[in-house]
Amino acid sequence: MLELIISGIGLGIVLSFVTGPVFFALIKTSIEKGFHAGVSLALGVVISDAVYVAVTLFGSSLLNFENKYRLPIGILGSAILFGIGLYYLLKKVKITYEPIPSSRKNAGYFLKGFFMCIFNPFILLYWISVTSGIYSLNGELKGEQIIPFFGTILITLFGMDTLKAYFAHRLRHKIREQTIQKVNRIAGILIITFALKLVYNLIFTETLI
Repeated sequence: MLELIISGIGLGIVLSFVTGPVFFALIKTSIEKGFHAGVSLALGVVISDAVYVAVTLFGSSLLNFENKYRLPIGILGSAILFGIGLYYLLKKVKITYEPIPSSRKNAGYFLKGFFMCIFNPFILLYWISVTSGIYSLNGELKGEQIIPFFGTILITLFGMDTLKAYFAHRLRHKIREQTIQKVNRIAGILIITFALKLVYNLIFTETLI
């Protein structure tokens, strides 16, 4: 069991360096709104990851549903991502260097992280690929091994995102509004590009990547 947990930690650390729209959203939120807001967003992301891990491992009927309705699901997810990207691209930055202690507002960041990932069909494909890679290397896990192994991966991912939020928060007083504006625009362009590529692939190749 200890070897399984150590493997989960190692894989979680490796996966935490895979950057994407969520990475930019986490850094931006931690700089602008504070550490607790960044952690709330990271928690929403890891909960959505847990949902997709459960679907990948146990939800064969849901996977069949996704395969059947991949195009409309993909287009809906792409539209949401496109809207998020456009928001980042056009939003004017005004930094207030005070953390927002309101639990209600932090819950909003949790929902932002959750919905940003749960409506992204690429995340499902990502976890299918990770699970397939694990099984191809280590063989199929036993029932009592699944929760400790994947639980360790998810906890490690959340821990790494928490560290990212902490360091972004600590450095935010040294970061100017112009820098955040550039980060916003880069994030917006990347998210919009990803959304358009997703639609293109769905229509012309019937795949998600």
